[in-house]
Amino acid sequence: MSEPLRLPTVTDERGLPLDVIEVRGLTVDCIVGVYRRERVAIQPLQLDVALFLDTREAALGGRLARTVHYGRLEGELRFLLESCRFELLESAAEAVCRYVLAPPTEDALRAQVRAATVRVTKPQALGGRAVPSLQVHRTAEEMHYAMEDKSFGRVDIIHEGEGYGIYRLRIKPGGTIAPHVHQTMEESELVLGAGLLLQGRPVARGLAFRWPRGFVHRYDNPSAGEQTVLCVDRPRFIPSDEVETPAPAEGLLPLEGRSFYPPEESSAPGGPYSSSP
Repeated sequence: MSEPLRLPTVTDERGLPLDVIEVRGLTVDCIVGVYRRERVAIQPLQLDVALFLDTREAALGGRLARTVHYGRLEGELRFLLESCRFELLESAAEAVCRYVLAPPTEDALRAQVRAATVRVTKPQALGGRAVPSLQVHRTAEEMHYAMEDKSFGRVDIIHEGEGYGIYRLRIKPGGTIAPHVHQTMEESELVLGAGLLLQGRPVARGLAFRWPRGFVHRYDNPSAGEQTVLCVDRPRFIPSDEVETPAPAEGLLPLEGRSFYPPEESSAPGGPYSSSP
C-alpha cells in the first residue's frame, strides 16, 4: 500500500469540512516518459487519488448516485492511463484531475467532486536509486470545459495534451454516431452508459475498444436518456480524420472489448456486446 497523501482541509460553502474518498496504490503498466526507450516500452505508473465531496446524502439514503462509485472510477482511471501515453507526470496528474472534477453525466450519476488531490509515482524511472513522484491539488471551481455541439449530441473536451485528447461523447436519445473510420488517429473508447448499441448490438457499460485504423464503427442510442462514451484520441482529435463511410456489405463487424469495470457492473440488456478480462 502506498504512503498516505498529504491532504489539505477543504470546506464547503458553509465552512463545513468535505468528506474524502481515496483510491490509493492503483498501479498501471503504461507508456509514460520523454525518452525514446520510454516511448516504446511500458512501465508501471502508480496513482493515488483523493476526492473531496459531500457524502451525507449517500449515507442517509444508501444511494451510489449521491457519492462516487470507486469500482467504476478505478476502471476509468486505468483506461485513461493506459490510453493516453503521457510524456510527463505533470500531464498525467492534470488529466486525472480534470477528469474526476468534470460534472457528472445523467447516465453515470454521481456526486460532484469539489476538489481532488492526485499523486503520480514512477517507481522504475531512476533504476531503484530513488522514486520520483508528483502531487497536485485542484478544485472544480478552477476548471473550465469546452463543449462542441454535434449532430449526435455534444462533445465535452475534458483535456488535450501533447499527442492526445480526452473527450466525452454524449449521445442524445435517438442519436447516432454514423459509421466512420480513422486513418491517422489511434482511438480508444470506454462505454460509460448502459443503453447504447455498438455495431447494432447492445454493449455493456465498462467495455473499452481500441479501434484499428480503417475499422468502420457506429454507435446508436435507442434509450430515453443521454448515453456517454469516454474517448481518447492520439494525437488529439483531427476533424478531417473522422470520415463517414457506408457500412461494409457484410455488415458492421464486431470487435472484442475489454472490461474495465467490476463484473457486476458490466451488463447490458441481452448480454454484453463482447468482453474479455
